[in-house]
Amino acid sequence: MRILQPLLVCLVLAAFGCSDRTASTRVKDDPFLEAPAHLSYNIEVLFTDSSYTKAILTAGEARLYEDRQQTTLSNGVSVDFLSRTGIGPAARLTSDSALVDDRTRDMTAIGNVRVHSDSSATTLTTKRLIWVNSTQKIRSDAYVRIVSPTETIEGIGFESDQYLTAYRIFQVRGVHRP
Repeated sequence: MRILQPLLVCLVLAAFGCSDRTASTRVKDDPFLEAPAHLSYNIEVLFTDSSYTKAILTAGEARLYEDRQQTTLSNGVSVDFLSRTGIGPAARLTSDSALVDDRTRDMTAIGNVRVHSDSSATTLTTKRLIWVNSTQKIRSDAYVRIVSPTETIEGIGFESDQYLTAYRIFQVRGVHRP
């Protein structure tokens, strides 16, 4: 009888262990497939180099997607580019939302983008703007409007330093000098 009990248990386990299982499938519209790994509200990020703070980014909401290596910022995005002296911002970028490529640290600002430089009293407005981390420059392929104390320039395509002191417009559509 003692030999039959373990043999009976093995037969029962073998019978249930060999049953066919249905393969699980992923639903294309599953909201958790695209869910962010991290979600934060009212964020403030300092960008530093040694002891020098280069920029301060604030946003109402940030979502980090590890699989895409991308961070989305929304609910009002603001970046203050600080001068080397550290006395207040030298330029400020604001937009409705932004995408940050976590590999390159490049940022694409989207919707009501405005860059104002305190040093040159120049303001840029556009719908889409890219800040390139490696060169510390901003550029856009969209319509841009630049208002400075001496002129107003409109055009398509643009490239500049982040302080708007040295810029160029690729397809100038109009220049107005007061």
